[in-house]
Amino acid sequence: MVAKVLENQAEQQEESLNLFTSTQIVIKEALEKLGYTNEMYELLKEPLRLLTVKIPVKMDNHSVKVFTGYRAQHNDAVGPTKGGVRFHPEVNEDEVKALSMWMSLKCGIADLPYGGGKGGIICDPRTMSMGELERLSRGYVRAISQIVGPTKDIPAPDVFTNSQIMAWMMDEYSRLRENDSPGFITGKPLVLGGSQGREKATAQGVVICIEEAAKRRGIVIEGARVIVQGFGNAGSFLAKFMHDAGAKVVGISDAQGALYDAEGLDIDYLLDRRDSFGTVTNLFENTLTNQELLEKECDILVPAAISNQITAENAHNIKASIVVEAANGPTTLEATRILSDRGVLLVPDVLASAGGVTVSYFEWVQNNQGYYWGEEEVAEKLRKVLVQSFSNVYDMAAQRNVNMRLAAYIVGVRKMSEASRFRGWV
Repeated sequence: MVAKVLENQAEQQEESLNLFTSTQIVIKEALEKLGYTNEMYELLKEPLRLLTVKIPVKMDNHSVKVFTGYRAQHNDAVGPTKGGVRFHPEVNEDEVKALSMWMSLKCGIADLPYGGGKGGIICDPRTMSMGELERLSRGYVRAISQIVGPTKDIPAPDVFTNSQIMAWMMDEYSRLRENDSPGFITGKPLVLGGSQGREKATAQGVVICIEEAAKRRGIVIEGARVIVQGFGNAGSFLAKFMHDAGAKVVGISDAQGALYDAEGLDIDYLLDRRDSFGTVTNLFENTLTNQELLEKECDILVPAAISNQITAENAHNIKASIVVEAANGPTTLEATRILSDRGVLLVPDVLASAGGVTVSYFEWVQNNQGYYWGEEEVAEKLRKVLVQSFSNVYDMAAQRNVNMRLAAYIVGVRKMSEASRFRGWV
């Protein structure tokens, strides 16, 4: 039993290490394309700082459990770092470091005045009560309070965290630093200074990228066959948006399995019946696996679940002409090369999922000025940013004859490299 646990831990560590090192590989290649020396790579290949904390929490059974948490800040040459906090049993140091680097790239692609940050706590929120989650959230803020703030590092929701958890974190921070609290965190409830459109922002950004990619490939969204792997916050909103736009959503999946219907699924029906963690396939018999769903017939495939889903083993079997990455790192580097060689247009995660951080930036701006925008204004501003970002990456890929992932990294790394150079760091 112990050997099996250790084996699973080793596999998880190896996977996250692959994500971390693959990110470093593409950053190095992007910097070389821009003509930077190895010194710049040495600065950007890892976060500037990583804080590891221990959080004692009194559980409902009166025992005390000590949780491990992290906060990584990749690069703050452009401005304060920005990034979510995830609660998940598989959170680890390398994953948090890699995700903070991706956040830097997203901010660079969207031309936001931020660097990348990321946080996480090793826990399973699905087994915890609301009281335990609140105490854990507040304990995390107390543990990292010295390195975060509206001009330092701004957290946000991520995997298994939501606006309620952000509210607890903001309230705890307001007790420590009363004057700084409104802009300390984003993804808050509207009544506490949240932004209209924040919950839908990531999915809306993916939709905009799908629309822009479809234009380049001459695909009409109405009637297009779409598969969305993942039915959580981003995936469910995304499936709903595409369904309402007239697309035929032929496949969805969650952690338990996958559903596929060549005639199209009833998305409204599925949304009404999913639980709070986005699970709905357990209500059906004869479901597919997530891997089987990826290889089904479709025009547009959207991996919106977890990393390393499209690999060298199944990339040749992907039938979509467009792959849009809504999840973090769903396609390996080798699979990226295979898809690119096959003529598949792959829109990388650092571009496709930039909608969330963009509207988080809007929320921070609104907090700072004390003036709040309507949902239509937020959506209009988001579309403007994402359309320009997509165009910049697509044009970069064409100009340098590289795939969209490398092009996105070139665009994303350029701003923080220039800021680091002007500061005299390198």
